[in-house]
Amino acid sequence: MLILFAFSANSQVISGKVIDRAGNPLPDVSIIDLQSGEGKSTDSEGIFEFANLEFPVQLKFSYLGYKEIKRNFQEPANNLVIVLETSIGELSEVVLRSSNIRNQLRETPAAVGVITSEDLQRKDNFNLVQNLNYVPGVYVSQGALNTNKINIRGIGSRSQYSTNRIKAYFNGIPITTAEGELTIDDFDAETIDRIEIFKGPVSSVFGAGLGGAINLYTPEFRSEDRSVESGFSYGSFNTRKYSAGISYIKDSLDFNFNYNKLESDGYRDNGEYDRLGMTTQAGFLTKKGNRWNLFYSHINLKAYIPSSLNEDDFLNDPESAAFTWYQAAGYESYSRNILGLSYDQNLSENWQNLSSIFYNSRDGYEPRPFDILDEERQSIGLRSRFNHQLALFSMPSEISLGTELMWEFYDVWNYENLYEEIEERRSLQGALISSNLQTRNYLNLFAQLNLDPTDKLHIEAGLNFNTTSYDLEDTYTEDQVDQTGDYSFAPVLSPRIGLSYTAFPEKTFYASVSHGFSTPSVAETLTPEGLINTDLKTETGLNYEIGFKGSWLKKRLYTELNLYSIQIRNLLVARRVGQDQYVGVNAGKADHNGIEFTSRYSSYFKGGWQLELFLNSNFNFYSFDQFVDLGENYSGNELPGVPEYMITPGLELDFRNLSFNLNYQAFGEMPLNDANSRYTDAYQLLNLRLGYEKKILKGLALNLNFGINNILDEHYAASVVTNAVGFGGSAPRYYYPGEPRNYYGGLNLRYDF
Repeated sequence: MLILFAFSANSQVISGKVIDRAGNPLPDVSIIDLQSGEGKSTDSEGIFEFANLEFPVQLKFSYLGYKEIKRNFQEPANNLVIVLETSIGELSEVVLRSSNIRNQLRETPAAVGVITSEDLQRKDNFNLVQNLNYVPGVYVSQGALNTNKINIRGIGSRSQYSTNRIKAYFNGIPITTAEGELTIDDFDAETIDRIEIFKGPVSSVFGAGLGGAINLYTPEFRSEDRSVESGFSYGSFNTRKYSAGISYIKDSLDFNFNYNKLESDGYRDNGEYDRLGMTTQAGFLTKKGNRWNLFYSHINLKAYIPSSLNEDDFLNDPESAAFTWYQAAGYESYSRNILGLSYDQNLSENWQNLSSIFYNSRDGYEPRPFDILDEERQSIGLRSRFNHQLALFSMPSEISLGTELMWEFYDVWNYENLYEEIEERRSLQGALISSNLQTRNYLNLFAQLNLDPTDKLHIEAGLNFNTTSYDLEDTYTEDQVDQTGDYSFAPVLSPRIGLSYTAFPEKTFYASVSHGFSTPSVAETLTPEGLINTDLKTETGLNYEIGFKGSWLKKRLYTELNLYSIQIRNLLVARRVGQDQYVGVNAGKADHNGIEFTSRYSSYFKGGWQLELFLNSNFNFYSFDQFVDLGENYSGNELPGVPEYMITPGLELDFRNLSFNLNYQAFGEMPLNDANSRYTDAYQLLNLRLGYEKKILKGLALNLNFGINNILDEHYAASVVTNAVGFGGSAPRYYYPGEPRNYYGGLNLRYDF
């Protein structure tokens, strides 16, 4: 953030002072003239001066632990005050936006992965979720741009084709459905400023999310800015992306609009992809310091589905699609809308309230070889949180009390697919075969207390109360099966307690115990006969965790080490009983034990060089404790669908207008089924990205990038279908092949006015 107080046109000089948000001067800040390469540093009082400049000029301000900024000047300026924001890259100083009570990451007794806007530039800008694979404990199975499955610490790995058991929010608005399904791959990476991932059971904060919670945020627009920009990217497989945006931020009003269009022929047959997205964000700051925020997102998608392959096709013909999906030209299409309005107000000196109301809708149509799915989903809800600062037993404290409610209305129709009766390669809608109307709702009541008994000791305690229910109305009567009924899950209390202790400056140890749960989906509660299984229980888990977070070498190096054990009870298993029919059963217990390591190193050198290094990794020891299904005893076997390890080192080197990013990803083998009779191979990916930024005209800046993904041209399974079953004598289709070596490049123009 930069505030300009005065101008002077008497000399070719730019001078001023660099401070942090608290007003403290910052010495030794690196200031580079990006045109001439000349460099300066601030003195002990944060003062700097550049003389004999040729205007227009662009200066870059860099300081370890703070967010780098670039500023264009059209004329001389004196007495500038440059305010540097703490960098999210300096992880120990990050203040988490998704916590009920905001706190620094280092002092939070929980494992939270943070992805910055800079981190999102490690690879291409086509696929948001690919960036989650750099976070220890998180693994994304990527079947295609529209076929992604996320698991956190192994929870969700047994899901067949979608993400469940994970809560997600976009600017504080829930985007997980009322029954726990999640899709985030259709959001555009260039609209995201930060992603915060709470790992493991954290139901005391977010409700029904046994695996954790993913929080996506767009930028907080408060720095004065008036700009327009547009961009174009092109990649292998005829992938094209068009984008445009406008920002207007002045005084108490800020507005931002982003448009993006992504098209691709896809690496595989029947893999075409077409997505249009628009995001609007507006904010208004009142005279009393309260703030209104409006957020709207629209996505329109049509994406064909190549589906999974058997082992022979995976090895010898990975570009092919599954035969039936190709013949039916199977695809999914939907229109999705998210609308939210929030009000952040200071009720008094010690009381604050943040309340949001939201509306989500999705209208989808999906022709599949076995049927055609037509569905409509609408949900409305609210989330409100009151925070109060107080002295409890003479100790600094803060308490948070709140609620989250959602009502969801889901209508679904299934039709015959008559693609085999026509010569043309496409789907043909036939007769109606089922019709259901569902009403789902949940209520979360949550409370959290933060307590600081000493300057070094920090304690957090939380509790969540949840009730979930749904009504099902079967409106199709020709099959003589009536699925109509009401179903309510027993109320769930989810506690959490954690403490952190700063044993040495910038070095903190923590421990926590937290409870989590996930309710069965509507489909999982139905038996093969179409009746409601009232004996099905909510899946629960307890997470025991210890860890260390600390900075070294004058905050140049940040490290984090976590050891955890999650004990899952009433393990919910989706048992396959037909080509696209699953039933839920509680099949026993599972143990999720693991080690996670995060590190990041930053350094600046004379002449404008900047070096960033990172090394992230996790090692998993996930197994079934007690698991018997259909007479088969899988107790002691490894959990399928999760790599045994992940190791991702990388480096980024910046010099003036140039940037160089090289990163490596190594993933271990993973079991394909509960019996552990088959495994995937371990694989490695090496990725490269180059960037160049240049001011070309007054107020106009050009940004170019080029990259290569999978430089080593590794043949690997990017996603798997666990416990796949072959029908009609065919081999089971376990594998989604990953993309071979591929290239991309792009340009962006930005005009500041």
